[in-house]
Amino acid sequence: MPETTLHFPTPRITSQLYCGNIEHLREVEKRLGVELVSRDDWIQISGSEDQVGQAELFFQLLEKARSQGLAVRKSDFFALLQQVVKGQSEALADLMENPLILKFPKRKIIPKTLNQKRYLEAIFQKEVVFGIGPAGTGKTYLAMAAAIDALLKGSIERIILTRPAVEAGEALGFLPGDLREKITPYLRPLYDAMHDMLGKENTRRFMDKGIIEIAPLAYMRGRTLTGAFVVLDEAQNTSPEQMMMFLTRLGDGSRMVVTGDITQIDLPRKNQSGLKEVTQALAHIRDIELFYFESFDVVRHPLVEKIIEAYGHFRSEGRFR
Repeated sequence: MPETTLHFPTPRITSQLYCGNIEHLREVEKRLGVELVSRDDWIQISGSEDQVGQAELFFQLLEKARSQGLAVRKSDFFALLQQVVKGQSEALADLMENPLILKFPKRKIIPKTLNQKRYLEAIFQKEVVFGIGPAGTGKTYLAMAAAIDALLKGSIERIILTRPAVEAGEALGFLPGDLREKITPYLRPLYDAMHDMLGKENTRRFMDKGIIEIAPLAYMRGRTLTGAFVVLDEAQNTSPEQMMMFLTRLGDGSRMVVTGDITQIDLPRKNQSGLKEVTQALAHIRDIELFYFESFDVVRHPLVEKIIEAYGHFRSEGRFR
């Protein structure tokens, strides 16, 4: 029976490829029809010639992702395995051959997971992308990275950041200060991302010139946005009418990224979320990407992933009142 042994730099790196969980190797055996043995810094693969070749490519793809700085997580492992099973190895190899690195004045950004890389690729390829998933998956931060990258490369003329100010009921007039000061608390994650990539001085300069604009969602009505990269954050708190209004602002040379977490809706219970509706209404439009992150994609403290999963399980059982 054909057999091959793959060697990796260290035992630790070998373990990282299957997330340190031997059960993941058992799943590879089941789906690819091979037998696996892992010791120290090697993985031995046995099976038919085609099966061994498929498994060998799978682990080589994982190692290439790891060597590019991506942390291989459970979701990455199984998403990659599923694509190999479906015969999409060639497309995956192409994806891995070109590391995705975004360089900014203050830092460079490399996607931390394969799903983050796929998400960025989708943003670069599609005019409208939805990033849907729990906190900590990088969906908003990466949307900002893509927007700033496009601005610095000159492919768009301005960045517009918006979100529904649900906590203030969109009635911002009573708050002190100008529009920027009123909405700033609601856009803090986006500000933090800009400061990370551009630095405070560059961020302030771009905003003073109107190249980066912030606006509550209610102020978007009646506008047509051309040559802009528009990021709508916390979209789960939009109404269906607000969501449709926002999406129809798309103009020539513009791109939109909509991010949100449909498990964290702050709207009154009787109100439907525009983000939930749009995932059904627009699912058939091929030019729009609906990208879903899972709890496995969380790149914050490992305990955050467990907290998200525990809440999801608790609520799915109907125990939340």
